[in-house]
Amino acid sequence: MDEELLKQKVIRPVSDRELERRWRAVRKVMEEKKVDFVVAQSTNDYLGGYVKWFTDEPAMHHYPATVIFPRAEEMTTIFHGSSDPSQASPPAWALRGVRKRLSAPVMPSLNYACALDAEKAVEELAPSRSCRVCLLNEGGMTAGFSKYLREHLTGAVFVDITEEIDWVKAIKSAEEIERIKENAWLHDEAMKACFEAIRPGVRDFEIAAAGRSRCLELGSEQQIIFVGSGPAGTPVPFNLPHAMNREIRKGDQVGILIEVNDASGYYTHLYRMACVERIPEELEREYEVAREAQNLTLSMVKPGAGPLECLRANNEFLRSRGYPIETRIYAHGQGYDMVERPSFQPGETMKIAEGMNVSVHPGVAGKKAFAMITDNYIVTKTGVSECIHQTPKKVFLIKP
Repeated sequence: MDEELLKQKVIRPVSDRELERRWRAVRKVMEEKKVDFVVAQSTNDYLGGYVKWFTDEPAMHHYPATVIFPRAEEMTTIFHGSSDPSQASPPAWALRGVRKRLSAPVMPSLNYACALDAEKAVEELAPSRSCRVCLLNEGGMTAGFSKYLREHLTGAVFVDITEEIDWVKAIKSAEEIERIKENAWLHDEAMKACFEAIRPGVRDFEIAAAGRSRCLELGSEQQIIFVGSGPAGTPVPFNLPHAMNREIRKGDQVGILIEVNDASGYYTHLYRMACVERIPEELEREYEVAREAQNLTLSMVKPGAGPLECLRANNEFLRSRGYPIETRIYAHGQGYDMVERPSFQPGETMKIAEGMNVSVHPGVAGKKAFAMITDNYIVTKTGVSECIHQTPKKVFLIKP
């Protein structure tokens, strides 16, 4: 690896010390569970953080990236790219702890090319007969990849230690927490830019563009900014980009959801609402209920607590106030993934622990207004930290 090139080209690489911490923790689990290889595959850096976590190199734009992590040696990586070994991607300077770089023109949109990376993975693993292999979060892998490995590694024993590795990944180091706080500041800056763009005549997508531009100026690699607007007296949730063409008018409500990573690849997210010229009474009321709901969950988030207990309490609170209960993921961990464990939804088994980065975003759906609030907190020994976002928790008033 050329350290100088890494420093020149990558805005915020994670430290060697942090990568080594992760590798040691995974190898400890592998020793305990007698696993020879962990195979991780990611296709994007929104909800595909495993490859980034192992290598500091993200998977992007649904091009598959694979890590073969042995218990006793350095990694092998398989990325989309040239089948010529001399032109393997990414370049050597971009990867640390990697013994062998491979690439193939694997393409999920081409049925016949969906398993080209799997073929290379089998070539690497086949000589280790009777090895014990973990397909990390196999359900999140492409079907072509995991199916090919299972069909062709006939001597392997497949075991699952996803739970144990997810636990390691969910608890952040001091270095990670500092970078997550930097990401929260980036969100505050993006929200400011969005608010500054709000005025009659501007369309929802133009507000989002102002926020994305600010994020790019600060080194963000991927940006999700959803904006929704509508007249007072109607519920206004955020919209996806395909439906963000509405023009802002006087008296409108505007909801803004920002979920972006920073130059380090970490995620937090932030949701706030603004009104042009006046804030409707019903929105103020629903917003205060959303704040109460958020505070209720935050009072329960502490080491050893179960996410489902928080969900039940949140729904009992909403039901007691006459509102629909939550059927979304209304709180969850974040890191290299926008949604990371623990997730506060049915099926989650992971308990809350110190060092997790948790986002709590309850929604309150009234007949004449929809309100949501979204913020991130770091779990401490006794509860949660102060909010790591600095954007005030209120409905903002925009006076054109």
